Amino acid sequence: MFKTAEGEEIFIIDGHTHLWDGSKENQKNVHGAQFIDCFYGYHTALSPKDYVWPKEKFDKYGAETMYNDLFVEGYDDMAIFQPTYLKDFYVNGFNTTEQNAVLKEKYPDRFILNGAWDPRDGEAGIEALHELVEKYKIKGVKLYTAEWKGASKGWKLTDEWAQRYMAECVKLGVKNIHVHKGPTILPLNRDAFDVADIDDAATSFPELNFIVEHCGLPRLDDFCWIAVQEPNVYGGLAVALPFIHSRPDYFNQVISELLFWLGPDRLLYGSDYAIWSPKWMVEKFMAHELPDTIKKDKGVDLNLDAKRKILGLNAAKLYDIDVPAHKARLSGTAPAHAGEQTMAQVAEVLGD
Repeated sequence: MFKTAEGEEIFIIDGHTHLWDGSKENQKNVHGAQFIDCFYGYHTALSPKDYVWPKEKFDKYGAETMYNDLFVEGYDDMAIFQPTYLKDFYVNGFNTTEQNAVLKEKYPDRFILNGAWDPRDGEAGIEALHELVEKYKIKGVKLYTAEWKGASKGWKLTDEWAQRYMAECVKLGVKNIHVHKGPTILPLNRDAFDVADIDDAATSFPELNFIVEHCGLPRLDDFCWIAVQEPNVYGGLAVALPFIHSRPDYFNQVISELLFWLGPDRLLYGSDYAIWSPKWMVEKFMAHELPDTIKKDKGVDLNLDAKRKILGLNAAKLYDIDVPAHKARLSGTAPAHAGEQTMAQVAEVLGD
């Protein structure tokens, strides 16, 4: 939890985290190496020097490192797991719901577990979605429209089977649809992350919330024009936020456009861990102020109220988190969850 200079506690929900295995042992082919190497390029290019990891650690860092970086060294109070299966690239998948669920089970008050689906799985995939909901009680999914599957190199939310899956999400109460719509990652195709299909999906399924991860970058303008007219569309700041360090002028451009079009109520903080560490991003975000010229030109401000919403309150609303009650549990003023165990036990389960 981050405390302001005045002593106010800012409740933080990290909306975009992963526990991945990109190690050589898990790589199925050259594409697995390309994918994790591309991630590492983002990590080294945009991280402060003191937060750059050696490549071997980055490939597979494990549960203990993740927990420490998010909740001990970092300021996160909760974190949302966003799975990315990539089973055409990795033997056991890159970052699956089942792998993430181990940490969720051990630290239920710290993690929100999301699932995933792929419309190319047809009826079998719908059955699997039902099983995910029944087993893990998920309220959200992460969709990766550029993921390769056999001869297919992507899909769209406008596809017939995707529409059937979204209709099933409405029935099952899986209301938060996180969709990767951001920069490409080698070897995936840039156009498969295009934001245009968000427009139809959001209109067709007003019962669902569409959290567009990475705010559509580098298609920020397209995303903003869609989001301004679709009240159930949100912007996830993962990938956008790290520019606050390396390209502050670019970050000001991005965040001010998002504040102008969407306002502070529809933006969600995300570190994209372990591409970046939440500690330095939260510190820089809390210290950051928009230039007066931008405030005047666009009529927006990144004030403390906006930062509170972006860092945690907006995600809490989407996931039905009672913030005062949750803060009490985390501070120890309410009974700890019976399933909570030591980090050493978690590491033993995951072989960390």
